[in-house]
Amino acid sequence: MIPLPPRWMLFTGVLAGLALVIPPAIIARVRATPDPNRAVHIFFDMDFQPKFKPQQVNPMFADGRSQRPMVAGTVAQGETNLDAHLHEGVVDGKWATTLPAGLEMSEEFLARGQQRYNIYCSVCHGYAGFGDGAVNKRAMELMSSSDGPADGTAWVQAKSLHDPLVREHQLGLLYNIATNGIRNMAGYGTQIDLEDRWAIAAYVQALQLSQNATLQDVPPELRANLKKEEVK
Repeated sequence: MIPLPPRWMLFTGVLAGLALVIPPAIIARVRATPDPNRAVHIFFDMDFQPKFKPQQVNPMFADGRSQRPMVAGTVAQGETNLDAHLHEGVVDGKWATTLPAGLEMSEEFLARGQQRYNIYCSVCHGYAGFGDGAVNKRAMELMSSSDGPADGTAWVQAKSLHDPLVREHQLGLLYNIATNGIRNMAGYGTQIDLEDRWAIAAYVQALQLSQNATLQDVPPELRANLKKEEVK
């Protein structure tokens, strides 16, 4: 027979086992029981900071309110674009065919559009709008060579603005594309001023007309001059 250990060792083992079980039991009990007292925080992070909760009294202001009324003349972010024609290029749910009120089609307006187009758009679409900009050319060359990106990134050919489908775009849609982008093209709403985006849209239509105009598009009083030029 195997001799039993001394009684004192048995009691010591039982006490040691209880001592090991008690801490986890206490921890589990504390975690599962709501406590009205503030919890112990070793690292405060942002758990405790000076602030006022809703409807709380704030002695800083004469009316004693912590919630301040809206400043007169302000609106919530995202609710400032009340003119859909001006900000979205939409009139009665359809793409606008005219410039918004306050903008006038003029030689200076188109010249501004040309300047902005040459800076932001020509690098991909080309100065004449045929999708042959320097950046687009270089990207297409890299995609077709062994030096192309190894991660499988694909470059999408820049659209020709003289494509029949693009020529059907209304002025408001061209403005919206310049603002928000389309497909792989990013928008320029944060980089180009609102009026300049309308000027770019108008200039794009001028570019399209320059490559697809007919004699009927020329004012009658100027057609005779065109015919004289052809004879020369």
